[in-house]
Amino acid sequence: MTDRIRDYLRARRDLGQDEGPVMVLDLDVVRDNFSAFARALPDTRVFYAVKANPAPEVLSLLAEMGSCFDTASVAEMQMVLAAGATADRISYGNTIKKERDIVRALKLGVRLFAVDCQDEADKIARAAGEAGIDAADVQVFCRILCDGAGADWPLSRKFGCEPEMAVNVLEHAHRQGLQAYGVSFHVGSQQANTEAWDGALASASMIFRECAQRGIGLSMVNLGGGFPTKYLKQVPGVETYGDAIFRALTKHFGNQIPETIIEPGRGLVGNAGMIEAEVVLVSKKSEAEDEVRWVYLDIGKFGGLAETMDESIRYAIRTDHDEDRMAPCVVAGPTCDSVDVLYEKNHYPLPVSLAIGDKVWIDGAGAYTTTYAAVAFNGFPPLEQIVI
Repeated sequence: MTDRIRDYLRARRDLGQDEGPVMVLDLDVVRDNFSAFARALPDTRVFYAVKANPAPEVLSLLAEMGSCFDTASVAEMQMVLAAGATADRISYGNTIKKERDIVRALKLGVRLFAVDCQDEADKIARAAGEAGIDAADVQVFCRILCDGAGADWPLSRKFGCEPEMAVNVLEHAHRQGLQAYGVSFHVGSQQANTEAWDGALASASMIFRECAQRGIGLSMVNLGGGFPTKYLKQVPGVETYGDAIFRALTKHFGNQIPETIIEPGRGLVGNAGMIEAEVVLVSKKSEAEDEVRWVYLDIGKFGGLAETMDESIRYAIRTDHDEDRMAPCVVAGPTCDSVDVLYEKNHYPLPVSLAIGDKVWIDGAGAYTTTYAAVAFNGFPPLEQIVI
């Protein structure tokens, strides 16, 4: 918790405004994170993954600092444009797009698109014709599958194709008149292994060589996201990732290193935000001697903590009683849905003195919380966000 967040929460409490859970995000931390990425990978363009946290204040700050933006929808593009960025700094990184949305993106000025199959390339070529744009001015990159080993939140099946197939996809895009621009991959979100990019870059270099043999010169490798934020465990610094990625690029591309981009989301905003929540109930399921209590908070999976699914992301939860004896707990949300349980398979240690009405603070909550919050499931309002 930064001093700025602590001061804000104290003032909020003094005014009696702490009625429900709130996520407070410190822009100074986002600013420092972006600068760290720029230093660690100085020749790589940063495309912030807007889906991580599309708060207007975050987008405006990053636009001012020179960031580009990875978007998943036309709505996200419009947010980015409203924040002051130009369309040439936007990528349509979703590989699953409606053709009419591609047309809208092209009319907004976006020219960089992800694909992972020939049919998606066909949609882009047709959309270019409908938008009255020369297909040769539209750049496409093909996403390849990556196993995501070492990541807390793997992204290994829904998006991407086998590397061998990517060559044919890019050749097909080229024959449709599009500019076959490069290759992308994602090593998995919250990736703790700094060497995870090595294997994916080996595949990317193979695709570059195969395309060159077919007369297609690729230019760019999209290194994706995966850069972690700190939850319960320590994670390597972004400089360590930058060094490992540069070694892998040199290993697989020699002195012909391509243009590179990265798509950090969690790594840019995760540690900038903290949720303040409240204990609604502490109970047991049996009168027998049982140390395992159920601690119910006023926030759960539907209130913004969806990434606790399968207990993939294990947030650091702090209280005013952390000096007291700890005991194992099941942590759950407030809704009447049985899946709204955050940690049960692996019990969470919390103070035995924790009581109804106590505040808890959930660190590392700046990414994938407000955007995952349900609109009004069970009548609970979406997670409030304050940007300072």
